[in-house]
Amino acid sequence: MFMASIREMPKRSTTRFERVGAHTHIKGLGLDENLKAARIKDGMVGQERAREAAGLIVQMIREGKLSGKTVILAGPPGTGKTAIAVAISKELGANVPFIQMSGSEVYSSERKKTEILIEAIRKCIGVEIHEMRKVYEGELTHMDIKTAPHPYNPYQKVPESIRLTLKTKDEEKTIEAGSTIAQQIIQQNISEGFVIQIDAETGRIVNLGLSLESAKGKAYDIDTRRKIPCPSGEVLKEKEFVYNLTLTDMDEINARQRRGGGVFSMFFGGAEIKEIDTEVRTAVDEGVKKMVDEGKSFIHPGVLFIDDSHLLDLEAFSFLGRAIEGELVPIIILATNRGVTTIRGTDVKSPMGFPLDLIDRSVIIGTEEYDADSIREILRIRSKEEKVNIRKDALGTLTEVGAKTSLRYSVQLLSLAAQNAKSAKHKNVTVEDVERVSKLFMDSGEATQHLKKYEEKMMLH
Repeated sequence: MFMASIREMPKRSTTRFERVGAHTHIKGLGLDENLKAARIKDGMVGQERAREAAGLIVQMIREGKLSGKTVILAGPPGTGKTAIAVAISKELGANVPFIQMSGSEVYSSERKKTEILIEAIRKCIGVEIHEMRKVYEGELTHMDIKTAPHPYNPYQKVPESIRLTLKTKDEEKTIEAGSTIAQQIIQQNISEGFVIQIDAETGRIVNLGLSLESAKGKAYDIDTRRKIPCPSGEVLKEKEFVYNLTLTDMDEINARQRRGGGVFSMFFGGAEIKEIDTEVRTAVDEGVKKMVDEGKSFIHPGVLFIDDSHLLDLEAFSFLGRAIEGELVPIIILATNRGVTTIRGTDVKSPMGFPLDLIDRSVIIGTEEYDADSIREILRIRSKEEKVNIRKDALGTLTEVGAKTSLRYSVQLLSLAAQNAKSAKHKNVTVEDVERVSKLFMDSGEATQHLKKYEEKMMLH
């Protein structure tokens, strides 16, 4: 008799996947129970007025009172507009859909601008569906599959029917089913000892795992199969199933059903669904409203955040203005760093490059430039997030650079100075590291002067 060779390995430290982004340090808006902003909290620094305004927006979203409204975040570059939008998403929690996109993403050679926008809008509407279904659930203790000759090949046998005995802690029941159930049992390699669930209406089978009380469940100490306790109660029972979908998910399901497609269409040349008909979306909306009225589902209006929204043109703005008047619409947050500029697609100049009628229907949250103290605190938080040890005097030098140039540039120099310190075998980032990378790299102002210096030697095309 041969035994499997199993050897226990000593524990070693595991590395978790980490990717530090521009706003990974943001945990929320940093407000107290009275919606008052602390100067430094939850990764947010300064911008107290904008954060308190965003806090009111969050409260209205939670209460479902802001659906279909538009919020504009306006301020100079690098003043935390995206950070506030990310903080809003953190405050709303995982159940509320939050979609972030750029104004440039609506321009595609394959799809219409309005199609991209309406898909993004409908991705932000979550639908929580509650459904009560009758199911047979229990441990499979015995099964008997009856076969019959294949209609086209008499030498081949195919499953014709099946008799199943299901057991719970309180009851045992034997049921008979047709060939569809038998085929699923064979395909999923289900045998005695497994806990299964059969939908009484559709006949769909779900293999929940191996029963802990079964002989197979007790046979092996090391087993890769999932093990669960034997269910209690009756074999035939009503269970509530909860599905979380978005309107876009429901649009695609409905569209495939109408076209008779599905998984097989991908293998047999079925066309990919690029645009969905208005009729499909209307039918989905009516179905969702009916389920809400019957208490079978709940709607979670989310947030669509469009950064650099001054890149949208008049057609896109016109569509958004019409869309926010609908019943199933998320909260739309537009962010821009433009002053009075031309509306794209026209010769008309307007504040922020937005049409005036859209501005009139929006609430505007302004952000302001950070002072030196705020820049220092943000750099300190970023150094902690990036696991960079920086000396106090080096942090002061980096703060001066940020106050003179921009916060974004100083954050970039922080990472570069950390890399320079690592190359120089320094444990901490020093002033020398900051000064060296400041000389090696240029901010936007220095780059402009550099290009002007060699303007005559630059290529024109």
